[in-house]
Amino acid sequence: MAEAFPASRFRGFDTHEASIAEAHGVAAAAGMAERASFIAARADNYPGQGYDLLCFFDCLHDMGDPLAAAEHAARSIAPDGTVMLVEPFANDRVEDNISPVARLYYAASTTICCAHAISDGGRMVLGAQAGEKRLREVFRQAGFTRFRRAHETPFNLILEARL
Repeated sequence: MAEAFPASRFRGFDTHEASIAEAHGVAAAAGMAERASFIAARADNYPGQGYDLLCFFDCLHDMGDPLAAAEHAARSIAPDGTVMLVEPFANDRVEDNISPVARLYYAASTTICCAHAISDGGRMVLGAQAGEKRLREVFRQAGFTRFRRAHETPFNLILEARL
């Protein structure tokens, strides 16, 4: 993104220190260290205000308190800012998720995603098959008034939330 939008600045947050170190190295190797910075922080307490775009890339469903993350996003974005949420593709009803990909996602969700969310406090364990309706409700509770499916692939939902 930093390469594609040279007039913008990017900040990345993650709780995993080794991932932060790797991101610094990748940005430096790409010549983007001036525009891309990375720090260790949780999704419910990263610093800064007035972000034009906040992105959650395949992670909200792994968090122990996705509502707290969405509430923090609502406090952190600019008044006309956008949250881009990329999550594993899932229909809202379990019976509508009968496919090889859905089976794989349910298996991974049970053994990885839900387990991680539980270990992270487990206030709301979404898992990888949360579906658009449930994700919309999380963002509605956080104060967002607009939520839409911007795009989908066989593997991901790309959702947009705005205040």
